[in-house]
Amino acid sequence: MCALGEASDLPRYRCCDCHRTLNALTGTSLAHLRHKDRWAQQAQALMSGESLTQAATRCGVAATTAFRWRHRFLAAPTLDQPMRLRGIVEADETFILEAFKGRRSALPRAARKRGGKPQKTGLSAEQIPVLIARDRTGATLDRVLPKLDRVSVTAGLGGAVTTANRICCDGGKAIAAFARVGGIPYHVLPKPGGPQPGAPDLHINNVNAYHSRLKQWLRRFNGVATKNLPHYLSWRRILETVDDTDPHAQWLGRAMGLGVYQQLTR
Repeated sequence: MCALGEASDLPRYRCCDCHRTLNALTGTSLAHLRHKDRWAQQAQALMSGESLTQAATRCGVAATTAFRWRHRFLAAPTLDQPMRLRGIVEADETFILEAFKGRRSALPRAARKRGGKPQKTGLSAEQIPVLIARDRTGATLDRVLPKLDRVSVTAGLGGAVTTANRICCDGGKAIAAFARVGGIPYHVLPKPGGPQPGAPDLHINNVNAYHSRLKQWLRRFNGVATKNLPHYLSWRRILETVDDTDPHAQWLGRAMGLGVYQQLTR
């Protein structure tokens, strides 16, 4: 790698093998974004969970730019998930109302106001299943499922949860079938999933609490477009793990693809 000087306020390099030039942002989600001096403000807007209007005001950019920045900052963290979970794994699904927010034509139903409510009570095709699995170290894996069945759960948890683990669940058929077919020890907890006498370690309190925090936090957005839901799940995961040691740098690092699990796999 040969140094060439600077361009766009970043050191520029040339690859000695392919002779292409690059900088620290080449190949990342932040490549070609402007106003680098305002990225710390964007990181703060994400830390605070601000709306697009609030983020645009904070960063001094248009709302459309704030939207683009939000999802460029969240693209890489979506992939920053553990390859393997350890020990006891709590797995449970939650459901989030399907939304076509931002879509202006060809809606399959009438538009809702500020998130709205489902047309049908209980579970239906309007509710999108989200699978959350957490181990006792706090490592979290989340998946938006096309449908709640064994095949989808296997695609989401396969490889990350193995016979070396033990699964705690609430008796949902899809998760239980995944464990049974995969030969993974599993424990069905009577609702609400608390520990039983004689087995205090077997419960799903942690994943249920995570569901509660996730849904409470999502309410501020008045509905999240289903196509962008993985980004919001990754946003929540970062909020759970970023500490007080230079949080702006941590957010920028994860936006560049330098998340904890991404670094381990490089």
